[in-house]
Amino acid sequence: MTIPNLKRLFASDKTKIGHSIFEFNSPGLGQIIATAGVDFVFLDMEHSGFGIAETKQAIFGLRVGNIPALVRPPSNSYHHIARALDAGADGLAMPMVGSREEAEHIVSCMKYPPMGNRGVALTIAHDHYQPGKPATTLAAANRRTAFVALIETEEGVNNIDSIAAVKGVDCLWIGHFDLSCSLGINGQFDHPDFLNATAKIARAAKKHNKALGRLTADAAGAIELHKQGYDVLCYSGDLWVYQQALIAGITEIRDGCKPLKSNKGANKK
Repeated sequence: MTIPNLKRLFASDKTKIGHSIFEFNSPGLGQIIATAGVDFVFLDMEHSGFGIAETKQAIFGLRVGNIPALVRPPSNSYHHIARALDAGADGLAMPMVGSREEAEHIVSCMKYPPMGNRGVALTIAHDHYQPGKPATTLAAANRRTAFVALIETEEGVNNIDSIAAVKGVDCLWIGHFDLSCSLGINGQFDHPDFLNATAKIARAAKKHNKALGRLTADAAGAIELHKQGYDVLCYSGDLWVYQQALIAGITEIRDGCKPLKSNKGANKK
């Protein structure tokens, strides 16, 4: 099986549609998600509680469905970056990227020499256990491993042009909840300050030819974001899709099973 090239996917002109995993880690999940035709999965370690072993297991399940895994590590520390990649992540969504220097640090941790300083272990999960010439294997990994910079702080917005200019950044992704909190307007996504911040990020993405991404709760929201220039759209997440479908189904059943009026005694004189 060909190793997915998430970097090439984000560089393409097509609309990239994904789905996120925050809760479930079933072996069949990759095949289930694949039936929807998604382009990638956003696999969260920051908020899910997934450790490296659970993350590796989830990645292998996604591989059965031939779905690239975009993993969000819990921090920008080298050991979190390198271990997620060695476990098989096809790309990383790095939280709270706030400056050019931080973006350059992440690139250095993600990429093998001469692009970076990532430690080398070959014929393991990240290269699908495929043997090969080291120089060829390392160069191929550098060409396919994607770096998504999550812009979710006021600092990140203020430094967005220099972050977007960093070679190795493939996508600017707006972390909308954290960004609104950083701006002091918690959850107010129609607030002028939030709209100005997201517009500034969008302009930087266009200027530096980077993909522009965001998580969206519903299909209508994704379509609206696409009209605004977003080309990486992550549709909801496993627990929310399940929860919403369950609520809708149970509610429909209860509404349709209202107690019937009793006819007892109707024929009595």
